[in-house]
Amino acid sequence: MKEKLILVGNGMAGVKVLEELLKLAPDLYEITVFGAEPYGNYNRIMLSPVLAGEKGIEEIMLNDEVWYADNGIRLYKGKAVVDIDRRQRLVVADDGTAETYDRLILATGSTPFIIPVPGHELPGVIGFRDIADVDRMLEAATDRGRAVVIGGGLLGLEAANGLKKQGMEVTVVHLLDSLMEKQLDAPAAALLKAELEGRGMRFLMPAQTEAILGRERVEAVRFRDGSELPADLVVMAVGIRPNIALAQKTGLHCERGVVVNDTLQTFDPCIYAVGECVQHRGLNYGLVAPLFEQARVCANHLARLGYSRYEGSVASTRLKVTGVNLFSAGEFNGDHTTETMVFQDPGRGVYKKLVLKDNRIEGAVLYGDTLDGAWYFELMRDATDISDFRENILFGQAHLGDAGHGEEQRVSSLPDSAEICGCNGVCKGEIVQAIGQHQLFTLDEVRAHTKASSSCGSCTGLVEAILAQAVGGDYSRAPAKKPMCGCTEHSHDAVRRVIREQELKSIPAVMQFLEWKTPDGCPRCRPALNFYLVCAWPSEYQDDYQSRFINERVHANIQKDGTYSVVPRMWGGETTPAELRALAEIAEKYEVPTVHVTGGQRIDMLGVKKEDLPAMWGDLSRAGFVSGHAYGKAIRTVKTCVGREWCRFGTQNSTQMGVDLEKMAWGSWMPHKVKLAVSGCPRNCAEATIKDFGVVAVDSGWELHVGGNGGVKVRATDYLCHVATPEAVMEYCAAYLQLYRENAHYLERTAPWIERVGLSWVKAKIVEDAKGRGALAGRFLESQRYAQVDPWKARAEGADAHEFRPLQQVG
Repeated sequence: MKEKLILVGNGMAGVKVLEELLKLAPDLYEITVFGAEPYGNYNRIMLSPVLAGEKGIEEIMLNDEVWYADNGIRLYKGKAVVDIDRRQRLVVADDGTAETYDRLILATGSTPFIIPVPGHELPGVIGFRDIADVDRMLEAATDRGRAVVIGGGLLGLEAANGLKKQGMEVTVVHLLDSLMEKQLDAPAAALLKAELEGRGMRFLMPAQTEAILGRERVEAVRFRDGSELPADLVVMAVGIRPNIALAQKTGLHCERGVVVNDTLQTFDPCIYAVGECVQHRGLNYGLVAPLFEQARVCANHLARLGYSRYEGSVASTRLKVTGVNLFSAGEFNGDHTTETMVFQDPGRGVYKKLVLKDNRIEGAVLYGDTLDGAWYFELMRDATDISDFRENILFGQAHLGDAGHGEEQRVSSLPDSAEICGCNGVCKGEIVQAIGQHQLFTLDEVRAHTKASSSCGSCTGLVEAILAQAVGGDYSRAPAKKPMCGCTEHSHDAVRRVIREQELKSIPAVMQFLEWKTPDGCPRCRPALNFYLVCAWPSEYQDDYQSRFINERVHANIQKDGTYSVVPRMWGGETTPAELRALAEIAEKYEVPTVHVTGGQRIDMLGVKKEDLPAMWGDLSRAGFVSGHAYGKAIRTVKTCVGREWCRFGTQNSTQMGVDLEKMAWGSWMPHKVKLAVSGCPRNCAEATIKDFGVVAVDSGWELHVGGNGGVKVRATDYLCHVATPEAVMEYCAAYLQLYRENAHYLERTAPWIERVGLSWVKAKIVEDAKGRGALAGRFLESQRYAQVDPWKARAEGADAHEFRPLQQVG
């Protein structure tokens, strides 16, 4: 019979042991995992993008439940281990679940340190350590109040950045006068502070928290000097403590952490420990790279190989703090026995500092340009004498000999042993070998095969440079060759071409002709194929609703509580008292809990029950409304200002132009959501220059702008051209939308699409080719004859009863 192995703690370090063990001895143990959180193994480093709204929880999962099942691992989610009987070798969870073990791994991680000042237990005071903390912060951010983040380290700054992106007014409070003092020296910290202040972040430093004030929940923070700062939310990000309570209760020897030897065994030889809960040779580690080193050694011994030893880690830190690249390693502050070399370029926001001793690197700090971090770390780790190239070392590896000046050349001179991804311990040679063996062409493929750049993402630039060098060209062109999904070898472009050339007019026909590996496809390819067919054959193809996402299937946006939001279309943002009265009556009839004015100048009714949707659509249709498609990969709203009709600065009738554009374009399915705007003068009140298609009125006519994005990654539009008449605006808009529809990949916004195909290509097709522009516009208008059918009215008259049963009845 197999021996029983139990992992207590379902985090990154513990599961990394299992991953390595399965490579070495896949059939040696019967494995059970206890995790206190109700999830699989997720990337804790990526909690910040979740807080900022850049990623969803599913996007940061490293090992989903399928992985555990596929590897025969029993996973107990949401069950915290509260006791370990070492004599009986028994693990007991908080709900009474008990399992015996032959070998046990403790990976209980760490807990956020909460400053024990008066008021620290008030509701609204939280740490920043797991998904539950993120959920609490997101809930607090819905009121767009004031947040105080205590702690100017990495976690504190990431929390502050995320809360600010969620609309909160954020102040970072730090005990010292320098941010991230463990990773940066004072000049680099000052650069970072100035950069973040320029983005609207506030700082109070140095400042010592004395008390948190509030009656029923937090209301303010008081400091040692008597000053106070109002707060609706207080985030403690002042450090972490190894979570050793269970180990102490079990009777294992602990100091600042669970004490382990070089094989990661505790004083009980049957129990191993890895991760942030561990103390090894007097040191605790909180970075991913050392923890993964521990995991590999631990797996080696659990696999009964026994030749690996963990002797501590020489760690470097490569970070991306709110979009700013940072790197630090070693003793970067220096002392009277060391020399310091500094390079500063304030105009480019670049700062480099090397600390030398006897012509060997003792420490390094890089701000802004971190590409040479791996090289400096290699020199430091190997104690390389830099005398022969000391005069050029600050300018980077590209300036040594004939190395060249491009990124590809800079990485070309790195040895195969150079560590590229510190989080996962991936060296350059491994990446190069994987690219050659598996014929990899994209960053995603390299991540899948090597895990390089898959954790914190800060080594992405280096991985991309290696990829570009290895494939012998510009890697950024490679995504065109990337398969749509795992069901096929064909790219988006190839599939679209075959659909047109072979006149394929159904999803099964496409799959059969292109020999799809999976007969029914997957959630990635089916929606894409459905759109490509809608676009190619608007008069013949029957839209397949089952190949659409849930929001598009039910024509409403699903909310976090399972209810839906409904956004009626208001042409150009205009409405009438009668329409508002009708909306008010409908909202009261269906007991809509929240009525909200959207950023696109529409009314959003939130909290609608799924079973009420068809009846509500019927009432809205009878009142003259059609769907605003706020749920769809489609034309959304056309935002307008009042323009010349009312505004003393207006130069053209922007409102009428917005209405005309929206009535022309509504109902059109797109590769992704598309937003339009029309501003009545260059003051640009409708924010047309961050929209997918923006129109700005000037005295002589209209300026057209394309490819903007006002989301997480803001992108200003590119100027397309100037036209003189409203009719020209309509033609150019129709042509541009059809060009995008026919050439973009599904789920590709206009901003990355234009960056991929090039603005000059778009201008050649639309501005310079009048005949081609007319043909594009004609195809768009022809397709609109079939697209402009209000889905609310259609589904209200014949809604699928199963589709709209109450959620609790749908299983």
